[in-house]
Amino acid sequence: MATERGLVLVTGATGYVGGRLVPRLLEDGWRVRCLAREPRRLEGRWPGVEVVAGDAGDPESLRRALAGCQAAYYLVHAMGGGERGFAERDRAWAAAFRDAAEGASVRRIVYLGGLGRRGQVTSRHLASRHEVGDVLRSGTVPVTELRAAMIVGAGSASFDMLRHLTERLPVMVCPRWVHTRSQPIYVEDALDYLVGALAEPRCAGEILDIGGPEVLTYAEMMLAYAEVRGLRRYIFTVPVLTPRLSAYWVNLVTPVPASIAFPLVEGLRSEMVCENDRALELLPNVRRTPFREAVAASIREAETRHLATKWTGASRGRPAASLDAGPLPERGVLRDRRVVRTRAPLEALERAVLRVGGETGWYYADALWRIRGGLDRLIGGVGLRRGRRDAETLEIGDAVDFWRVEDRAPGRLLLRAEMRLPGRAWLEFRWREAEGGRELEQTAHYLPGGLLGVLYWWALWPLHVFVFGGMARNIVRAAERASGTARKGEAV
Repeated sequence: MATERGLVLVTGATGYVGGRLVPRLLEDGWRVRCLAREPRRLEGRWPGVEVVAGDAGDPESLRRALAGCQAAYYLVHAMGGGERGFAERDRAWAAAFRDAAEGASVRRIVYLGGLGRRGQVTSRHLASRHEVGDVLRSGTVPVTELRAAMIVGAGSASFDMLRHLTERLPVMVCPRWVHTRSQPIYVEDALDYLVGALAEPRCAGEILDIGGPEVLTYAEMMLAYAEVRGLRRYIFTVPVLTPRLSAYWVNLVTPVPASIAFPLVEGLRSEMVCENDRALELLPNVRRTPFREAVAASIREAETRHLATKWTGASRGRPAASLDAGPLPERGVLRDRRVVRTRAPLEALERAVLRVGGETGWYYADALWRIRGGLDRLIGGVGLRRGRRDAETLEIGDAVDFWRVEDRAPGRLLLRAEMRLPGRAWLEFRWREAEGGRELEQTAHYLPGGLLGVLYWWALWPLHVFVFGGMARNIVRAAERASGTARKGEAV
């Protein structure tokens, strides 16, 4: 297979690992096709990559996606779809993929699962990852299952959790699971294994445990991170913190919401150490990066504020339809519309709009935005701390604090709210030529969910006038400062 370099299907390409795997496969000479629920998110991202719309649980879209493929990467899981029924969804999706791969005469499936000794795994999510491997192997297509523990890399949920806990808490009172052993792996090494396993025929049918050169407890990882950063940290353990309580604590302290923190914490209770050395025998050229070196490299990448992928980009559940697709009736939609005229060039307006959120903030009343984000976290929402994948550019599907990019077109940016609301909300920006200059149009769209939603909108209406008006004006002022132009006109 290494010499033919045929067509490979990648599922989960909007996720953290999948989004970094695609360019690596292209560099290695493979032709790549991606399966995505929201194909707009991937179209044009990698020249020459075909994108097929579909779902891991839909046999017909799987048949279309797998047609003509020599091999396929299975990088999807049901963790983001909610706690209820995730194991059943995982099994159903894996069975549908197995059957479709057989029907398409695929020659290899490469699956990224999780480490952990069978029979001793206390995490339901980790047990489900093992079960997915069993389901895929029950077919006729040879499966290469790579099993990994924590992936160390800028933008991964596990690393963000480790990083923010260590950065923000000089003294940490932790549960006993921080002393469970694990074998973390640097993301670039994991990608080398994924690419190398496909090119090596002897990997077919193998279960390969992959990990870095060190076995560490989570406490040792936090202290090693602190050492790399030049921080002094103290860790004390107590026996009373359950995984659920730990997840809520992670939710309050880090950008990782409780829905994702819980399976991560639950997995840390099980020892995740490589049980075999077959990966070292079959793929000896893959470098095993020491943990501190991996941490230092990940910190450097995070500080650039330009990440290739981030955990917030993964598709979770069915995508909401865009505003232009017509899901919102004209009647019943409440709007706050602001227009500011300016002599700043369109390019400057675009740059200012596309920097919204993250470290730039929301241009006005940032304290109120932080309060709203904090309240959202308290009621189980994603909050404001997710930040951005890239400080300067936005792509469809990117998370922007507690918004997500619904549409990105010339002269237009549409954000969909993901905070907890009694309704559905969008924030739309348009920039265009106007008489005597240019103008920015900023519109908040809100479709209330019943009477509570209507009351919510009108209760916050005075704040909307204050916040949204100042936001539109300051975006224009930022564009004018960057371009050296004088401001003309007022919001209307």
